[in-house]
Amino acid sequence: MNGKAMYKLSYGLFVLTSALEGKDNGCIINTAIQVTSEPNRISIAVNKANHTEEMIRKSDKFNISILSETASFGLFRHFGFQSGRDCDKFADFSDCKRSANGLYYITAGANAYLSAAVEQSIDLGSHTLFIASVEDMEVLSQEPSATYAYYQSQIKPKPEQTKSTGKTAWRCRVCGYVYEGEELPADFICPLCKHPASDFEKIIL
Repeated sequence: MNGKAMYKLSYGLFVLTSALEGKDNGCIINTAIQVTSEPNRISIAVNKANHTEEMIRKSDKFNISILSETASFGLFRHFGFQSGRDCDKFADFSDCKRSANGLYYITAGANAYLSAAVEQSIDLGSHTLFIASVEDMEVLSQEPSATYAYYQSQIKPKPEQTKSTGKTAWRCRVCGYVYEGEELPADFICPLCKHPASDFEKIIL
């Protein structure tokens, strides 16, 4: 079985934002789709390790900013490679505005946003699936939406070429984090982007 077949599925990329008890937060996700048109509903799947998942579960509302091909790697690093439990992601971030529901949406590197209210949540193990009704939405630009494949080929920096040491390591296909060691633990979770061991590839340093 070739696990890389999963990467042939087409994904968009989004900044998911929410707030709880006066604190704003956001994270990167690649699982947001429309599930019904009448009424207009979307679903999102959020890793339970993300602080945003807890905030949505308790507040029952969120915004989705749809990222475009103009999104910078810095945007992915800011919302994807640090935890809202450890820092305030909006403290020094100005490319955002508040929508009618009081939550932030991203204004630079995004082509639209949706505001949604949770109707149902389903425990999927590592993730929670939220089904929500769309309450507001706006188009921000006409730039094409960034797909996961576009992120991998055009946005994510390429690994630096260094002199080979012959050491075995494992590199996260999502964010590029490198774990050094002959074997990667089966239950390993990337400390940067929270993706599991199945998203790592074996490399020689």
